[in-house]
Amino acid sequence: MKEREQEDYGLEYLLGYNGRIHHLDGGYWLKFEFKRVQESDERPHGLDYSLTFHAPDGTRLIGFDNAHQVPAKGSRFKKTPKHYDHWHRTETEAGRPYEFTDAATLLEDFFNEVERVLDERGVTFKVIGEE
Repeated sequence: MKEREQEDYGLEYLLGYNGRIHHLDGGYWLKFEFKRVQESDERPHGLDYSLTFHAPDGTRLIGFDNAHQVPAKGSRFKKTPKHYDHWHRTETEAGRPYEFTDAATLLEDFFNEVERVLDERGVTFKVIGEE
């Protein structure tokens, strides 16, 4: 029972980010969209989400979402996953499967990738405003 309560808390925390835009140093920004949906093969966790990180000109640099299916990476013989969870590591990547474990891990993975890109660009991870 205790494990289930922690999982629900993480999901409620994540849902609290819905609609937020965080502005960072250097004109970069983050956008969060989350909503509960009916559980399905495509979205077994019952969550429709999009977490995106944008350059000052609006270009999406990183994205974690479950809007569509992406093929498995590594071999044309790998079976395409049923679930839609995936992420875009760069602004040009079509997407790679993401193994959704829970809401808190999704948020942590997203922030880790944002920090990676900001470090590569020499920009500090500092939120300067929120909508």
